[in-house]
This record gives sequence, C-alpha cells and structure tokens, in this order.
Amino acid sequence: MNLSLYSAATGMEAQQLNLNTIANNLANVNTPGFKRSTIQFQDLLYQKPRNAGAESGGGDVVPTGIEVGNGTRVASTTKIFTQGQLTNSGQQLDLAIQGDGFYEVQKPDGTVAYTRDGSFKLNSSGQVVTTDGRPVLGGFQNVPAGTTAINVSESGVVSYQTASGTTTFNLTLSRFANPAGLQSLGGNLYAATGASGAAEAGAPGENGFGGVMQGYVETSNVNIVEEMVNLIVAQRAYEVNSKSIQASDEMLQNVNQLKR
Repeated sequence: MNLSLYSAATGMEAQQLNLNTIANNLANVNTPGFKRSTIQFQDLLYQKPRNAGAESGGGDVVPTGIEVGNGTRVASTTKIFTQGQLTNSGQQLDLAIQGDGFYEVQKPDGTVAYTRDGSFKLNSSGQVVTTDGRPVLGGFQNVPAGTTAINVSESGVVSYQTASGTTTFNLTLSRFANPAGLQSLGGNLYAATGASGAAEAGAPGENGFGGVMQGYVETSNVNIVEEMVNLIVAQRAYEVNSKSIQASDEMLQNVNQLKR
C-alpha cells in the first residue's frame, strides 16, 4: 500500500517539473531566438517477487513474472532547435540565421558562448554587441564612425560604406553535432559541452550552414496552442496522481477501522 503512495508522489513531482518546463516555454514565446524545451520521463526500478522464466516445479517455467514499479522520474529536458519564424524588423544589425548555425559571443570572463539571437547593436567604440553588451565574434569588425550603410549578404559578406570608401569582410557561423547537448546559460546564450561536441566554424550558406538574413529577427519556435495542450495534459496527469494518493489513503483508513 505504501508503494502506491510513493509511486504517485514521484508522478506528481515529475509532472510539476513538466509544468515548469511548459511555463518557461510560454514565458519566452516572444524571446528572439528562443528554442522550446521538451521533457522526457523514465520509469524507476521494479520490485520483482517472481522473475519471468523461473521454474515453478516439475521442470515447468512460468511464462510471466511479477513486477511492481516504483514510479517515474524526469530523465532529461531537451532543447528543440527547429527554425523560428523570421519577422522583418528593418534594422541593419538584425541578422537572423535561416537554417543551421549560431553566432559566437564573448562572455565577460573571456570564454565563448553561442546564440541564435541576431538582434545586434553597436557600443560606444563601434563594436557589434548583443543586447547585453557582449561582443559578437565570428569575424565581425568594428563599424567606423561616419558609416552610412551596413550591408550583409545571405552568404555572410559584410560591407561598411563610409565617405572614404567601402570595407568588406566575411562572417562565420558555428554549429554542433548535437545542439541538444548545449548548456543553456540564460540571456539567449548557450555553452558547448562534451555532449554537444566541439564547435565547427563555417561560412553562411555553405556546407549545410544557414544563411544570414539582414533586417530580420528569428522569433521563438514555441507553438502556443501545442504548449496549452501540453499544459492541460500535465495538469490532468498531476491530478490523477493525486487521486492515487487519495485512494491509497482511504484504503489505509479502512484498514485502520477494521478493528474497533
């Protein structure tokens, strides 16, 4: 009887984490470059009073055994790196990636992080930075004072037009063998891990890398309708686990009242 209480409790805890994941997806529905997360569950260890294939006497073998589960747990949360919708912003430094790839960003400690958020700005020295002021790497050069136009092609060729002429250079993107293994750092940034593999650099639009779309912002890939359905399913799963606890409690109460 106690096993049902603990099994249902693990189900409630798992669904609470599921609800937290869904809530985070919905909270970031308008976050540029955000990638939604999904949650995976695993069943826990089983008690086996009798194993399948055990002898039952006289050389006979039982075809099935007895297994009693101990509940569930959250195995992982996985980022889904499907393409978000591209919206036209008209800003020169809004550079959405259409396809595979990340921009390199320098963190305050000097290490490198990666982002899909191409909503870039300029700092006081003309350096291209993120909305948090983090310098963008990957070949970006400082924008000279007096620049009249910034043009970025889909293949990552950047041109700065000034009164003294035109400066041209090429951007590079990074990608990973397993982007789902990246570590989320917050601030629209990711860090490479042993699971993601090392970053591979390449030119936009070549060898499977995505293209750079100037004047566009990649929105979140969260589907509100899908998340609302998942929310209802998680809520009902949490409720039915609480009903299991209630039923177990009532059965224990009946046992306690057998002798008066």
